[in-house]
Amino acid sequence: MAKKASRRISYVLPLAKSSGGHRLGVNGLAYDAENSILQEATSYTLRNQIQAHTHWVNDILLIQNNSALVSASSDVSVKVWRPLAQERQIPTTIGLHNDYVKSLASPGSHSDWVASGGLDHKIRIWDLYGAGERLCIDGGDDESNAKGSVYTLSACGSMMASGGPESIVRLWDPRTGKRITKLVGHTDNIRDILINHDGDTVVSASSDQTVKVWSVTAGRCMYTLNMHNDSVWSLYSDHPKLAILYSSDRSGLVVKTDLRASAEWDEGLSLSVAQEQGGVNKVIATGSDIWTATSSSSINRWQDIPPDGELQLPEHSPQHHRWSTSSRSRVPPPTSPTAVNGIMKPRIPLNCVLRIPNASPILGQWQRDLETAPTFSGVNWRRMSEAVAEQEFGPVLPFQDLPTETIEGQQGLIKHVMLNDKRRVLTLDTAGEVLLWDLLQCVPIKSFGKRHLDEVVPEVNTNESVGNWCSVDTRTGRLACILDENYCFDAEMYADELYLENASDFRDDQRINLGKWILRYLFAHLIEEEIARDEVYRRQLQSKHTRKPQRAPAPGSIQLPNAQLAPWHALQVDDDSLITPRPTNGNAAPAATPGLAIAIATPHPGSAVNGGSTSSNAHSTEQGSNLEKTSSNHSQSRTPSDKPKDYFSANPNVSTDQREEDSAESNAQSPVDGDKEEKPKEGTTLFGKRFRMNFPKKLGRTSVEVKPAAVDEKAEESDKSEEKEEQIIEDNFYGIIQKMRYEYEEQLQDASSRALPSRIYPSSRNETPLIEPPPHTTIIIQEDRPDSGGVTDIYRGTVSSVGEDADHIERSGPMWLGDLLLRNHTPLKEISKVSFVLMPYQDLLPSIASADGNSRLNANRMLRAKKICAYVTERIEPQPERPDPHALKPEDYLELYCQDKLVPPNTTLATLRAYIWKTGGDVLLYYRSNGRKPELERRMTGLTLQEPAINEGVPF
Repeated sequence: MAKKASRRISYVLPLAKSSGGHRLGVNGLAYDAENSILQEATSYTLRNQIQAHTHWVNDILLIQNNSALVSASSDVSVKVWRPLAQERQIPTTIGLHNDYVKSLASPGSHSDWVASGGLDHKIRIWDLYGAGERLCIDGGDDESNAKGSVYTLSACGSMMASGGPESIVRLWDPRTGKRITKLVGHTDNIRDILINHDGDTVVSASSDQTVKVWSVTAGRCMYTLNMHNDSVWSLYSDHPKLAILYSSDRSGLVVKTDLRASAEWDEGLSLSVAQEQGGVNKVIATGSDIWTATSSSSINRWQDIPPDGELQLPEHSPQHHRWSTSSRSRVPPPTSPTAVNGIMKPRIPLNCVLRIPNASPILGQWQRDLETAPTFSGVNWRRMSEAVAEQEFGPVLPFQDLPTETIEGQQGLIKHVMLNDKRRVLTLDTAGEVLLWDLLQCVPIKSFGKRHLDEVVPEVNTNESVGNWCSVDTRTGRLACILDENYCFDAEMYADELYLENASDFRDDQRINLGKWILRYLFAHLIEEEIARDEVYRRQLQSKHTRKPQRAPAPGSIQLPNAQLAPWHALQVDDDSLITPRPTNGNAAPAATPGLAIAIATPHPGSAVNGGSTSSNAHSTEQGSNLEKTSSNHSQSRTPSDKPKDYFSANPNVSTDQREEDSAESNAQSPVDGDKEEKPKEGTTLFGKRFRMNFPKKLGRTSVEVKPAAVDEKAEESDKSEEKEEQIIEDNFYGIIQKMRYEYEEQLQDASSRALPSRIYPSSRNETPLIEPPPHTTIIIQEDRPDSGGVTDIYRGTVSSVGEDADHIERSGPMWLGDLLLRNHTPLKEISKVSFVLMPYQDLLPSIASADGNSRLNANRMLRAKKICAYVTERIEPQPERPDPHALKPEDYLELYCQDKLVPPNTTLATLRAYIWKTGGDVLLYYRSNGRKPELERRMTGLTLQEPAINEGVPF
């Protein structure tokens, strides 16, 4: 049986003053021209947004006539979202990969499938109508290849192309998954691919700084375009024949290549359109605008180069020719600029030109003109950008210096450091600002301005050791905390260290579990909703039970038949079926009460006899002592009967009589069960040792008489087990509710007249003090998918909406969450302890070692040093019958030292080991008096010893 996938809880802290928009770099762009999603006149407003993934979104794609949006993420999921739906919809996961999903492709807006490729070397085709995975294609060759990841996909009609680190373009048939061919020619990672409408031409962009044009028919590279000087990251074209091609590279350059009037690809003209501050991850064109997405959270809009613009040649040319970029005829160009309807055509500076083909008429005429001047002789016109640089025409300049408009993003978090108290986190955002966050209050508590994160950490960090109760990440630009059942209850803090209101209401040594604390108030509205539902259910259950007809009460006594009965054959009964056969020994007796004869005649081997019970000499500690003593190099080994006890254990000592009663109850069995047991040897049982007696074999006849009753008992037990089997408990949050409702029903059957008290008892304010997380704090329930190598979201809501989403959480929430919220139960886990040796310094004080010299102890890792001082005080000085409330506390006159350092009273054993002891093995502690109670050092010999001065310092 496969192991059920575990589920975990995540909550995302909201950013202060966040009005929406991207927080980190933008990897994908899509434009719906029909609905003008991005553009509305000359201004742009946020229409809708949703946090659909828990990791970077690497690609997006509009499908189904632009009514749905598909996204691919590094959280290994592919999701579909319908942002134009009238009702708010949560993105649906349509598929999972085993690694990051990098690219998406679809053959058209009306297609019923979408393809995704990822770092798991797979291309998966998903059905958009909920049918799951249609096809899985191995993205590499048949043999194992470490570079078989799929970085880019493109689809058109019955062909799909993929590329990745192998520098190979592969063509596939998406209907069968068979490879059509592969195109080899690039020398570095392939970053983007386009296919023309006819499916006979493929264009690929690579990190080798080239754009290659491939012929599918010929199966080879036809043209190589060299207009970039850096890795080419993105391609875009909405022209059926790819006649207008946009490309962008790592340096931020955006290039437009126009091929509309060219017969061949090498006759096109490439122009620099825009220059971003960083690498352009995605470029798209919409009408007269170009949109660019970079590592910044903002999106820029640039004005495109007009299609009827004229190229302006430099004044160095004798004729100072100008030609239109849209004219590619072999006829000599005009010598003066043209006008349309009296409006001069826009001029394109020569500095924007990146590539002019050899056969271009512009290049031919200009080259003949410039060859007459010695300054321009011998120029290689294959790379126009190099020619401009060599002939000092100036650097390559974009057509637009600044974007026309910018859609501003938000400042996202990019780095974090968890502090030692495991409650506060330092973060650095994209603006360089350092913030200090409280993971329990879910808000930033201090800003340090624009500083280096490493400089701030020493200023706010503390030397304390607290268990890891959550993991933190900033992958989505916000601070997310992940709580897992295996470790979210491992951290505790003392109430007096949390600066709580009404601190006097808490005990001096009271500890608060951090994971339990935050979960209690993240789901506070859910608890209120469940309490209300539980009250309604109990009221309906009682009402239904009172209307149900009740059977007559059971009789107070049973009339037994007369023991002197005639033989069965002497009875005159017409219906033989009503006669119960009796033994034919002539003196029938009534059936004995099951278990009565054996219980009286035969004592149970494990039962106790008055005055004859024995108990093991179990190890016991002194009054007020719960520290466990164990053996070490400093003491002798303890006896096997010693049992460890936690210092904080509150279990009372069980008396001998109570143990006897418990033993008698646990050993009580039916006669049949006793017959099935193996017969003990003579003299081995407690009863046999004391009385040394056997019983006659004729008593075995009683077991024959009770056999029918035993069968009835088994039948009753079987009926009960069948009823329990019918009570199926779901393994989720709702399973806890089912258990409570079954308990209500059993309680009504036992005592129908009594009221049904609620079985929902969440933690109290004294156990989890009130905190109020912001209402818009995001709560996510995730499920591990070991088969896919990641997790998937099964619920997403907020602190304010969990009450309304109670039905969804009951189905998707884990059972341990329901047990915690509704019944205040945390998963059982072994307590983490620290072993230490406690010795007096120079024997100035009495030793706390036992008679065998054992001074090795262990206790909960959260035990404070002042508790150890109290333990020492209980051992070395008599305790008064009536404690003086004004007397000195043990930590006031006793000191602990470790590694020649004074241990502060509130230091825990975990902190002491991590920051003072700093090594393995048992922690060695010395205790001494600080002089405020001089009589302590006179208890060893009864002599007055010179007490060292308080200001002598450390006695080492």
